[in-house]
Amino acid sequence: MSTVKGQETTQTTPAYTFARRRWQLPSAVVSELDPDAPRSGRSGRPRRTARDWFVDFALFLLAVSIGAVDADSMGARDISETMAGIDQLIGALACGAIWLRRRWPVGLAVALLVVSVVSSTSGGASAVALFTVAVHRPFRYVAWLGGLYLTQIPFFYWYRPDADLPYGVVVGLSVLTTVGVTGWGMLARSKRQLMLSLRDRAQRAETEAQLRAERAQRLAREAIAREMHDVLAHRLTLLSVHAGALEFRPDAPRAEIARAAGVIRESAHEALQDLREIIGVLRAGEGDEGGRPQPTLAALDALVAESREAGMKVHLDQRVTDPGTVPASVGRTAFRIAQEGLTNARKHAPGTEVTVTVTGAPGDGLTVGIRNPAPEGDVPHVPGSGQGLIGLTERATLAGGRLEHGPTAEAGFEVRAWLPWPVRDEDSARDDGSAREGDSAREGDSARDGDSVRRGDSGRDGDSVRRGDPVPKDASARGDGGPR
Repeated sequence: MSTVKGQETTQTTPAYTFARRRWQLPSAVVSELDPDAPRSGRSGRPRRTARDWFVDFALFLLAVSIGAVDADSMGARDISETMAGIDQLIGALACGAIWLRRRWPVGLAVALLVVSVVSSTSGGASAVALFTVAVHRPFRYVAWLGGLYLTQIPFFYWYRPDADLPYGVVVGLSVLTTVGVTGWGMLARSKRQLMLSLRDRAQRAETEAQLRAERAQRLAREAIAREMHDVLAHRLTLLSVHAGALEFRPDAPRAEIARAAGVIRESAHEALQDLREIIGVLRAGEGDEGGRPQPTLAALDALVAESREAGMKVHLDQRVTDPGTVPASVGRTAFRIAQEGLTNARKHAPGTEVTVTVTGAPGDGLTVGIRNPAPEGDVPHVPGSGQGLIGLTERATLAGGRLEHGPTAEAGFEVRAWLPWPVRDEDSARDDGSAREGDSAREGDSARDGDSVRRGDSGRDGDSVRRGDPVPKDASARGDGGPR
């Protein structure tokens, strides 16, 4: 766990708390939680904690108490003193063997099962051994040993009946006691397993959180790297082109030299400004709202004008009537694609005419194409990372579009991207309004045409009557009068 206050970071791990509470936990749990915990001797077993010593001593006293009570009840049975003494001696040894229960739980339980058949005073030690197996071993061991313990109970009380209780009652009580001891041990084991599973889940969650944080940092670094490449590559390419021109044309006219120097100065200033903004983002951890706005499709004209001032031949075919209606994210991606395409054309095909085409409409998507013919002659090698087109492809994919690039049939090169341009609600409303206006206009025209037809027919009938023309039969049927 980490607590951040201002610029100070305080790390607080559960190690200190775990070290303070180590004595309250069983040694088996401590060894699972802390693999580096101290171990005893050559056996490599975890050392007993204070809790282990307390539990072992309490179970030892319990087994001794049960054996003492059974030894007192031997006087009421028909048992010789010699057999009683042997029984008590075996019971004492069985109680002493309880201190070995953590090292050999299954072996001790099997041995005490055999001993409990001939010694009634070892019954408490046998119950402790069965409880230990239920705590420290899987269910298959518990099932086998528990079944053997339950099986020997009827035979034991058959040849050693109890003096005070009937046979059925004492067998039933012994069975319930064995089942209760086994269940208690299994409950303790399940609680330990739950504790360890919660620990594993917490560690897994912490690891996943760290992985998510590292992935977020990596994605942020990649985004910043793409932004730096998109922004600075264009500026630095201008610097390289004009510096190379000054190097190879030292006898150029003063006006061209001054213009090239101005472009170099302006490009260097813009590059430093962009780099300052990106470094500010890295320092602050979030965007600076007071910085310059991000470019959109409306800034494409300025980009083309800047490239033309740098000496490039660029033809812009802008078929989007209102670039301001393009969504900001789509317009920014289209701008970056055009910027990278012009930068690559300036690097690898200098002197050629580059054609930038932008078409699209809401609902159909936005298509951006950058095309240049093959350069004349050999082109000097320009150093570059070669990751620009890869970054553009990823940028277009993240925007929900696609990008294709490759040579053309005329040995040129073309970059073509399609980006989604969703239809906004107001555009749909305008389209519906226009459709309704068109329907109303058509209905009005039809109505006017119908009125004209009706008026024309009536006029023609009246003219016929006034001229004395014969009236058709259908006119008489309608009730129109003829000349009299």
